[in-house]
Amino acid sequence: MHFGYNEMMWFAVLIVNFIIVLAVYRFMGKTGLFVWMAIASILANIQVLKLVEFFGWDITLGNVLYGTSFLATDIISENYSKELARKSVWIGFFAMISMIILMTLSCMFIPAEEDFISEHMNAIFTVIPRVSAASLVAYLVSQNHDVWAYHFWMKKFPDTKYIFIRNNMSTMVSQLIDSAIFTTIAFAGMYSFKVLVQIVVSTYILKWLVAAFDTGCVYIAAHWFKTGKIREI
Repeated sequence: MHFGYNEMMWFAVLIVNFIIVLAVYRFMGKTGLFVWMAIASILANIQVLKLVEFFGWDITLGNVLYGTSFLATDIISENYSKELARKSVWIGFFAMISMIILMTLSCMFIPAEEDFISEHMNAIFTVIPRVSAASLVAYLVSQNHDVWAYHFWMKKFPDTKYIFIRNNMSTMVSQLIDSAIFTTIAFAGMYSFKVLVQIVVSTYILKWLVAAFDTGCVYIAAHWFKTGKIREI
């Protein structure tokens, strides 16, 4: 297993994303996390179009950024309520579907003779209905499950020291649901069952790593909230 440039970049991106999430929460409170849900939902669906090699596998980008949306809902669940966490999920969904609709309409315009960007925009934003539907369904089901599961485990293990249980048990299962639903809807019939399983497993492993590493961020966010360091706007 070779640890090269892409592998170092992946962990660097992981750290940068965690820093940004904590920063927007520290200085903007729950509003900052609502904003981040919209950002993550939009950009993850753009990043996923880029294929890179990672530890010998061909993977798509966007796993880290998408994974931080689960981090955001877990922080909201931990420090506020299930209702606000669900609200953040719908904010992300609205941002995602708005991007798909608006950019699809933009690509329908006839470009001017001097235009140089239309071809590239079309390559990025032309909607493949099946993939878009897969993304939207997987997002709604997995995110709502994450909110439900977080509060389920919070009732079982309410003490702050058990954040790692409710964070990991909710997110890791939700990420598996997300990968399974997206891959099935998007690619069933296009690839063999063996290939579908490989896609689910490879993407889930990366999402699992994000969930494992983000636990410390939830502890930090909970500490800031309890000590009154969060600046709500």
